[in-house]
Amino acid sequence: MKVLIALSTVLCVVLAKDQPRKAIVFLQGTSGASGNVTISQPSCTEPVFIEINVGGLTPGKHGFHIHEKGDLTDGCASTGGHYNPDKVSHGAPNDQVRHVGDLGNIVADENGIAKTSYSDTVVSLYGARSVLGRAIVIHAEVDDLGKTNHPDSLKTGNAGGRVACGVIGVLEPFDEPDQECSSGQQGLLPAATVTITISLFVARLMVL
Repeated sequence: MKVLIALSTVLCVVLAKDQPRKAIVFLQGTSGASGNVTISQPSCTEPVFIEINVGGLTPGKHGFHIHEKGDLTDGCASTGGHYNPDKVSHGAPNDQVRHVGDLGNIVADENGIAKTSYSDTVVSLYGARSVLGRAIVIHAEVDDLGKTNHPDSLKTGNAGGRVACGVIGVLEPFDEPDQECSSGQQGLLPAATVTITISLFVARLMVL
């Protein structure tokens, strides 16, 4: 019985990190662009899934980033720079070196509508690096992904002005206490460590 109670306690701590989270962003700008973005994550060890539905854009590519501040007191200008807790250079979403907030470009069709979805292994809704409360910004120009010689390439992707933005808010409330965790590829190691820890803990209890 003692073994089962102790195991249940450990599993509760582990499963607290496996509660799904979902966020939403209402994007709005002075140029008429508006829309919604949802970010969902099944657990802290899995990638986020991002769904984008925005209208009122000029046709073509637009830089799409998570910025460090959820502050709209001065419109999109007060959201700060890209969310970059590692203090590294700007890059493409699939680059090894990139800002957490580097989500590349979205593409608006001839009607100015950008509707797409994809997964990301760096962005997370869990832990100290959670993007909840920060902002998403759509830029006027194409993000060069840090691949050109422009002086802003490795800082902002030279993506131009900010045409729409919104704060990343909680869509589905969660009650469990937050815990340190990395999503996607970085989250696989902690999950394996937890499994080993539980096995050793149970083995120790069985001996006792």
